Amino acid sequence: MAKYSRIEVFQTMKETGVVPVFYHPDLSTAKKVLKACYDGGIRTFEWVNRGDFAHEIFSELNKYALKELPGMILGAGSVVEEATAALYIQVGANFIVSPLFNENIARMCNRRKIMWAPGCGSVSEIGKAEELGAELVKIFPASEVGGPSFVKAVKGPCPWTNIMPTGGVDTSKENLQKWFNAGVTCVGMGSKLFPKDIIEKGDFDALSAKVKELISTIKEIKSA
Repeated sequence: MAKYSRIEVFQTMKETGVVPVFYHPDLSTAKKVLKACYDGGIRTFEWVNRGDFAHEIFSELNKYALKELPGMILGAGSVVEEATAALYIQVGANFIVSPLFNENIARMCNRRKIMWAPGCGSVSEIGKAEELGAELVKIFPASEVGGPSFVKAVKGPCPWTNIMPTGGVDTSKENLQKWFNAGVTCVGMGSKLFPKDIIEKGDFDALSAKVKELISTIKEIKSA
């Protein structure tokens, strides 16, 4: 069962400004990455449902977070149907993120009071997602959908909409500034935050420093 309410999850995402998106088939590596993110100031973490037995790794990772990383909120991403959403909810996922819009996932999450962030690529999809209770919508793939200009265009007639772009977001101040100036609530970030060489070398101190710098940059942009 989820430890954190959907509002607690949303508020944490909003305050931190970034949701890491990560998957690795090795549990030990996943734990070290999660700890590096935690030490750098991250408090929400999206585990990608990618490889075989991904939900089993998530289950162990979530137990580790609950025991060793107080305040770290884990959820599952790349969830495309309700059966998979149910699997992750059963092992304690605090939120579900999808690359697409699926009404059945919405109903599943709402029934269990779990935050749900669907992938949307149009204003109509965003509106429908909000009707079904989405507090936050994921724009994906963000750079292909229209980038920061798409976000700005949506926020014009719909200033209440909370948007998290994923795909096309990197750690540079210039890139982040464009997204936050356009009106995003937070950003999702995968490979740009987790360079392959850092993970392969196991340089988790470098990863923690990278996360810390990212958090600092986002705070600076948001307070400007």
